[in-house]
Amino acid sequence: MSTPISPKTRERDTARSDEALLLRLGYSQVLYREMGGFSNFAISFTIISVLAGCLTSYNLAFNNGGPVVVTWGWLVVGGFCVLVAMAMAEIASSMPTAGALYFWASRLGGPAWGWFTGWFNLLGQIAVTAAIQYGCATFTTALLNLWFPSLVGTDTTTIFITFTVIVVAQLGLNLLNVNLLSKFNTLSAWWHMAGVALIVVILLIVPTEHQSAAFVFGEVVNNSGFSDSAIWFVFGIGLLMAQYTVTGYDASAHMSEETRGASRATALGMIWAVVASVAFGFVLLVAITFAVPDVQGVLDAAGMSVVYIWTESTNAAWAEFMLIISVGAQWFCGTASVTSASRMLFAFSRDRAVPFSRLWRRVGANRVPVNSVLAIAVTAWALMIPTLANGVVGYAVGTSIAVIGLYIAFALPIILRIKAGDKFEPGAWSLGKHWKWVSRIAVVWIAVVCVLFLLPLTPNGVPGTEGFSWESMNYAPLTVGGAVVLFGGWYVLSARKWFTGPVQEARAQEQLQAMQQQQQREMPRQPVRQPVRPY
Repeated sequence: MSTPISPKTRERDTARSDEALLLRLGYSQVLYREMGGFSNFAISFTIISVLAGCLTSYNLAFNNGGPVVVTWGWLVVGGFCVLVAMAMAEIASSMPTAGALYFWASRLGGPAWGWFTGWFNLLGQIAVTAAIQYGCATFTTALLNLWFPSLVGTDTTTIFITFTVIVVAQLGLNLLNVNLLSKFNTLSAWWHMAGVALIVVILLIVPTEHQSAAFVFGEVVNNSGFSDSAIWFVFGIGLLMAQYTVTGYDASAHMSEETRGASRATALGMIWAVVASVAFGFVLLVAITFAVPDVQGVLDAAGMSVVYIWTESTNAAWAEFMLIISVGAQWFCGTASVTSASRMLFAFSRDRAVPFSRLWRRVGANRVPVNSVLAIAVTAWALMIPTLANGVVGYAVGTSIAVIGLYIAFALPIILRIKAGDKFEPGAWSLGKHWKWVSRIAVVWIAVVCVLFLLPLTPNGVPGTEGFSWESMNYAPLTVGGAVVLFGGWYVLSARKWFTGPVQEARAQEQLQAMQQQQQREMPRQPVRQPVRPY
């Protein structure tokens, strides 16, 4: 009868397996592995944050389709995002590194694929961080305005000042060691779940009147400016609220070098973060829509539509309480986004793809990539400077760049996984034979999403037409096109001569050999499972 393996032995074997896998991928373990499976789930769940994206962009869905798009559209988008997460999770399980998407693309397709994937991922990470922080500033300013109406206004300058304070605070939090950040993200996950539950209960009990189920699940509103003959196009625009919210879950992969049992925990963390967000988000959106006091009032409130619903359907005290919950969640969300983006920049710099890469790949005494954290915070802040001139346009540009950049980066390694076919070597978690339809549907959905984000959101945003306004212009085609030209030109003229993809560290091979020799000497009770290897 075999002796049960003690928790200490199991923990030691897991640590060795994690380190061996990373060494086989070509990197030494320089970041602390202090995150468990729940913490890995928590960072993606926090960045998705249904108390951030859903609330700050609710008006986008309500204007373009109304309640039917808010509720059913959320489920449609959520279902497709689960498939995208599953397709990515299979690759993450095979190659759990902080570089994540660009590393996968480099190994599966070569340096050029890795280059474009990495830069779109980094661009999207910076943009989504900026958008989250600015959305948080909008809600924080609204809360402060309720508390101190004579001192705090809601103009763009005040919002930008609040945004700057938030950036500085979240920068400071990210300079702490990963063990504290792990606990911070765990707290965030519970804050989000409990917060959604509290808001739903308040909106079901406090308002004296509610909308009917027919309104919540069947009412159509077209305030887009497009005619009703183009209602399906309008519905497509409305889906962008849900799609903007359910993004950023690649954070689980970027934190894989700091996660125990990474090959399995990273994959499951990514998938369950999306599944949980879809479930909690649906309940939250249904409760908010039941509480709608007046359709025209919601339309007139624009970006403050949720604040309007809460204030009018309950009272100032309850609205303030729900805003405190939401602002707290958005603070957690922005902090986690800085963490994820800084790890991506650290890993991309480790392979010399970023100018001044030696600076960004430095790790502090607490094993935090301090300079990468600073770089992400500063660039995210700079991206929102245009909001001083026009808050709506500036924020829209940030969200568009975020979604398109991230989802292009999501799609490229999935396409390469499809090309690899049965030659792909899975990790501890895989889709089995289901990869064939899951991966293909994921790529098609991403293509649809990218097209939708490139289209004009209003008739006045169509260049060359009567009534065209630069304030209504969708700048996403210009920004994304500019990014393609910049990254493409840079690669053709220069980077192709020196960027070779992931750089194998010589000391990593030496450490791997030393580890294998030590294991042979110790002759453990049961050998550590050797992970499958990169290509």
